[in-house]
Amino acid sequence: MNDTNTAAEPTHSAINTAQQSIAQSTAIALSDATDNLRNLNTLSTTAIGVALSQYLETGDAKFSNIIAEAQNVVTRGAENFSSVGEKIVTVLHEND
Repeated sequence: MNDTNTAAEPTHSAINTAQQSIAQSTAIALSDATDNLRNLNTLSTTAIGVALSQYLETGDAKFSNIIAEAQNVVTRGAENFSSVGEKIVTVLHEND
């Protein structure tokens, strides 16, 4: 039976605290990356909608360029999200 009133050894307690801090920091980083991707998608979708409307109305090729650039923003955002996720996995596995 474990004695729950016995303090953990200082080294073990410090390691657990550090691991919890790393886990929390990586969770926050992933949450921030998710928010960033969501925001980029919202902005890009809005830009695409406005540019498409203008393109259909005017036929001006500059609006198709805007659509392409907005799609590139989404692609780069997804690549950034993937990169952050890979780095988080690396950090978590290095601290197991």
